[in-house]
Amino acid sequence: NVALISAKKSNKNPKELAAEIVAKLKKDKDLNKVVDRIEVAGPGFINFWLSEAYLLADLTKEKGKIDKLKGRNIVVEYAHPNTHKEFHIGHLRNITVGEAVCRLLEANGATIHRVNYQGDVGLHVAKSLWGVKQLKSKLYGPELLGKAYVDGSEAYENNKKAKKEIDELNKMIYEKNKEILPLWEKTRKWSLDYFAEIYERVGTKFERLYFENEVSDSGKKIAEGALKSGILTKSEGAVVFKGDKYKLDTRVFITKSNLPTYEAKELGLAELQFSEFGEIDLNIHVVAPEQDSFFKVTFKVEELLDEEKYKDKQLHLKYGFVRLKSGKLSSRKGDVVTGPWLLDEAKARISKAHKTNSKTSELIAVGAVKYSMLLPSINRDMTFDFDESINLEGNSGPYLQYTFARSQSVLRKAKTKDLESKTQDLNTEELAVLRSMAKFTDVVEQAGMNYSPNLVCNYLFDLGKKYNHFYNSHKIIGSKEEGLRIAITKNTGEVLKNGLYLLGINSPDKM
Repeated sequence: NVALISAKKSNKNPKELAAEIVAKLKKDKDLNKVVDRIEVAGPGFINFWLSEAYLLADLTKEKGKIDKLKGRNIVVEYAHPNTHKEFHIGHLRNITVGEAVCRLLEANGATIHRVNYQGDVGLHVAKSLWGVKQLKSKLYGPELLGKAYVDGSEAYENNKKAKKEIDELNKMIYEKNKEILPLWEKTRKWSLDYFAEIYERVGTKFERLYFENEVSDSGKKIAEGALKSGILTKSEGAVVFKGDKYKLDTRVFITKSNLPTYEAKELGLAELQFSEFGEIDLNIHVVAPEQDSFFKVTFKVEELLDEEKYKDKQLHLKYGFVRLKSGKLSSRKGDVVTGPWLLDEAKARISKAHKTNSKTSELIAVGAVKYSMLLPSINRDMTFDFDESINLEGNSGPYLQYTFARSQSVLRKAKTKDLESKTQDLNTEELAVLRSMAKFTDVVEQAGMNYSPNLVCNYLFDLGKKYNHFYNSHKIIGSKEEGLRIAITKNTGEVLKNGLYLLGINSPDKM
């Protein structure tokens, strides 16, 4: 549409201007090695057709790796499950989005540091420990903590005596009181072991785990320093940031009880994150949109504390909620749907519907769940649908995994392994696959620069459909064009596998 844009500035007829541009482009020898033809269309659009020679040459080139972000040092903070609580499906979408964003940024050349910030102190922990002390249960580990947290939350809201006891427990935890410390350490380990199993299951390895307890004291000290310098102020016994001047909210950093809030702890966390990985170009926080005000305020306070270190170097990457028909999830009310349950249920349904071994069913289940959470734009809310997520014929992870497995089945049977060098006319289905494959690197760049894994999902589905149409329309093994068609199959498989990897999804060779 360059002629349409330029014509407005020069008061020329866009169609005539487009014709002038095309006439000049047709004289460009280098361009004509790449394109087959250039034509004016409609009111002044310019259309290009890649040549068959270019598509064939592009077929065997490595795709999906870009230097756009080479030299950039980026921290991505995601997952964020709090100890003493369940890992719910909201956390599952968070870790799925975070991992995909990391892989896309790496594909664009960036150095990525995967980190996870977890709440292991605070009122939620006190509620859970109060519940553990009350329960006479045979439950152990996360199951006990989930039940204890629900009981503690209900008691805190409805029982004055319990509320007082929980508030006291909260204070004891912050002070590392020896009376409560052994129970806190034991139950905290239950949670961390449980989370570690989930991280391994979904294919994420964190370089650093941060915890609230390690940044509480430092964050409080930084907040106290910000109070002395006038960045924060005293208000009704608390230390707050008054955001009116910056068109931001007023938020508390130290409570009347002299305890640091999440805001103060965030100051301590930022200090660590910007000191442990060299000079940081960007710190991305993958967190739900309800924390928008929190990050706007903490980013501003950090910038006021040290502009050179923090200004324009932090991003709140919002992702949409996962909703069920019953509404928003709540671990406080005990109706939470856990991430492991969702994966287990998907695996059970896949095993029931298809004859696959346990290992393959696990790969398909994780792929199905992850893909369904990445298919919508990440800032959109979504409702998880089992039937759609495991559908082998729709826009799903299993459909793409199956298409990859199909390509590998062809390759195992083939005698010819490489593209024949002779030039030949390509049919419609072959051209469709080749043209789609030629776009992969551009899609990876666009998806990485815009934090949009859904672009990769939609691209892979388009490629998968075109390959399957080609597969169903033409004989591959034993055909006169076997060399070419094997090469198309081989490289389609590679693009599908690489693309699924960028989404955090494994590709089984057989299904």
